[in-house]
Amino acid sequence: MTYATVMVSLALDRSNDARLEIAGQLAKRFNANAVGITAGEFSPPLYFTTGEQAQRVIDQGQAAVRNRIAEVEAQFRAAMQNRAAVVEWRCAEDFPTRFVIQQARAADIIVVGENAKEALADPFTQANPNDLLMQTGRPLLVVPDGSEWLDLRSVLVGWKDTPECRRAIVDALPILGEAKNVIVAEIVEDEADRSAAVSGVEDVVAWLLRHGVLASGRVPSEPGNVAAQLDRTASEVGAGIIVAGAYGHSRFREWVFGGVTKRLVNPSKRCSLLSR
Repeated sequence: MTYATVMVSLALDRSNDARLEIAGQLAKRFNANAVGITAGEFSPPLYFTTGEQAQRVIDQGQAAVRNRIAEVEAQFRAAMQNRAAVVEWRCAEDFPTRFVIQQARAADIIVVGENAKEALADPFTQANPNDLLMQTGRPLLVVPDGSEWLDLRSVLVGWKDTPECRRAIVDALPILGEAKNVIVAEIVEDEADRSAAVSGVEDVVAWLLRHGVLASGRVPSEPGNVAAQLDRTASEVGAGIIVAGAYGHSRFREWVFGGVTKRLVNPSKRCSLLSR
């Protein structure tokens, strides 16, 4: 199993350097095609105007979006030079999240930036990782803004016996196969769950070994506080990537992620590979 097509979702209103670097390294490692994708819509001003003045504002705003898309395309092509087997560019004057969700059918994995730290990210200029995670049907590699290296020396699988996590570990197989060290860890929330957790982790490790992945298991002795313990375990083993299943509810009730998923969509130190 490999990644034949790496898609990287690019923003119009913030730096794309980290995600471009990681996407380029990923494409080179797997000799994959690289698809750069972005979209933007002109956000109309809050004040009211009419007639020719209104049309002028709209025309200028749309031209600015098109110019910015062209700049991002140039950055993408430069970043993928001598890295990707084939380079492809997709763009539109559209809402970014909607466009990326539609085009995700062309990708094996989608590289995205971390969730905006602002209270409200601009839906006119960047795709929302939460929405992409819920709707693309593809694994997301979430890249912190400061990342410069796809560190595969150690990868941590945050295991929980759920459909989302089973899907995530399958989606991550190409990366796990390249990693030097893979640790499968389950954090129990109650001491009574420990026996089942140990058994489950042993099964996953054995499954990975049958796929040629050298892995070991870990069930920390302290129960509870899953997000904090997972982060601590990642630091202890020097993990460059955390693989996990993502849990959330429908848009009808807004995205409601658990503490672990929220932290992994907003990584501060290492990349997260998430599937749902």
